[in-house]
Amino acid sequence: MPRHDDTRAVDGSEAAAPGARFSPWRLAPVALIVLGFAAFFAFDLDRFLSLEALKQNREALLAWRGDHQVLAALAFIAAYTLIVALSLPGAIWMTIAGGFLFGVVGGTIYVVIAATIGATGIFLAARYALSDLLRAKAGPAIRKMEAGFAENAMSYLLVLRLVPIFPFWLVNLVPAFLGVPLRTFVIGTFFGIIPGSAVYTLVGNGLGAVLDAGGKPDLGLIFAPEILAPIIGLALLSLVPVVYKRLRRRTAAANP
Repeated sequence: MPRHDDTRAVDGSEAAAPGARFSPWRLAPVALIVLGFAAFFAFDLDRFLSLEALKQNREALLAWRGDHQVLAALAFIAAYTLIVALSLPGAIWMTIAGGFLFGVVGGTIYVVIAATIGATGIFLAARYALSDLLRAKAGPAIRKMEAGFAENAMSYLLVLRLVPIFPFWLVNLVPAFLGVPLRTFVIGTFFGIIPGSAVYTLVGNGLGAVLDAGGKPDLGLIFAPEILAPIIGLALLSLVPVVYKRLRRRTAAANP
């Protein structure tokens, strides 16, 4: 028989009981991420996430992709997922490499899948390890922000993903602390990163010609008006439900 005082979080998971002791074992996922992040730099692996690495290995990468197309795609997705899950810098070069190796369509698909999986991993790790602790210590202002974000979570998340204002890793963490449902996070991340991913895989698709000409890829391409304007337009469309809800509230308040 269900208890009447049982409380659950927005996405169906059990909320922390008031006064419950915090277990250090809940920090294990975050500890693994920190260790992986530290090991990445300790073993000097960051040198592989660079334009220079792409230039030096492009022929070998293309040859290996040609001989092992399925394995190459799976290895790319696995590596990209790990990079995002560990919040490592240089994911932009992986996105460009995706366009270089698999073309605009294939590269965008693989990047979006991998980035969504990696982002979901760190989202779940942060929620499991710290969200209850932070929520218990949160003041009224934070709780009000949480309530507002949760009410329009999909709209806000799409805006944060579409417009490149905040770092990708930060947008992975904040929703975990504000009680965004897992399903909303996955859907918002998946669709929200498609435009930006397509832009950089497009850059990667033309990387060979750029390198042959002795140039460098234009990483600021996404800020070009003809590209950024449609993305901002999509972001504004995402906010339509938020505006509609507020207008309904004002109308209801004015005409009870």
